[in-house]
Amino acid sequence: MAEQKKILRALAGETQDVPPIWMMRQAGRYLPEYRATRAQAGDFLKLCYNPELAAEVTLQPIRRYGFDAAILFADILLIPQALGADLWFVTGEGPRLSTITTEADFAKLGPVADIHETLNPIYETVKILSRELPSETTLIGFAGAPWTVATYMIAGRGTPDQGPAHALKQENRPLFEALLARITEATIDYLSKQIEGGAEVVKIFDSWAGSLKGEDFRKYALEPCRQITAALKERHPGIPVIGFPREAGDKYLGFAKETGIDCLALDNSVDPLWAAQNLQVDGCVQGNLASRHMVTGGEELVKETRAIVQAFKNGPHIFNLGHGITPDADPDNVQLMIDTVRGG
Repeated sequence: MAEQKKILRALAGETQDVPPIWMMRQAGRYLPEYRATRAQAGDFLKLCYNPELAAEVTLQPIRRYGFDAAILFADILLIPQALGADLWFVTGEGPRLSTITTEADFAKLGPVADIHETLNPIYETVKILSRELPSETTLIGFAGAPWTVATYMIAGRGTPDQGPAHALKQENRPLFEALLARITEATIDYLSKQIEGGAEVVKIFDSWAGSLKGEDFRKYALEPCRQITAALKERHPGIPVIGFPREAGDKYLGFAKETGIDCLALDNSVDPLWAAQNLQVDGCVQGNLASRHMVTGGEELVKETRAIVQAFKNGPHIFNLGHGITPDADPDNVQLMIDTVRGG
């Protein structure tokens, strides 16, 4: 029964003796079976848009580890592509996009109503997973938050300080806000289709939220998350939403209450004892083991894992990393983490 799934129980506010566990980027390059499937697909984007193979890599870590949730295999930059931006990946360097820095660039983007033509294969992947996942495993859909997606669309690539997006925000705020509004609208429709396809939870990844300061954080990180969450809950009553305003620091305070999300995901800079006292009081928290432990392993991994479980034991908690697992991680360390969470 859906209500018995451990992740959904945590999201509903239940405290459990053993927290449910999944891992950001759990389908990925640290697994040999993933690398084999990606080679079969041809490249990363072809893998994202091949429903059978995308479902396969989503299922691989579930078969290997028995995580309590599977997260749809896709990428946060599929929305820009669906809106009409050019998107490609440079081996070893990451994504590249055509840039949006002028009104003329923005005018070339298509309407939100047209995104589904590009994104239909993603919805097909969700439907396959909803049929094939074990009955106890929760299916999580996701999207990038508007600010984070906008930083890539404005710069045409990832940047260390999101400088181009901050510059556009200062120099042409109407254009910047129009772009954010378009992404927000597209994200609502995209996540809504994932839910219709069988996603039981959705997560909003704001990887670069921490670079927004003061009122900008409220307007461009918190407010879009609130709008997306409210729209999804209106369309799909009861759908749980996880928010991840990474590196928000003290702006994590009150974020769950103000946005309406059901769970606040924490990066590994957040002290678990502080978070238990100040954030978990508002509901479920997720996190937040440093992903470097998946590389180094050993007693330090066990100690840190136990400390996080202990800190959050008196409230609803989903165990996860504080950031995505890295390609150089050792699959055996993932097993050690899981055994530690489940075995004490």
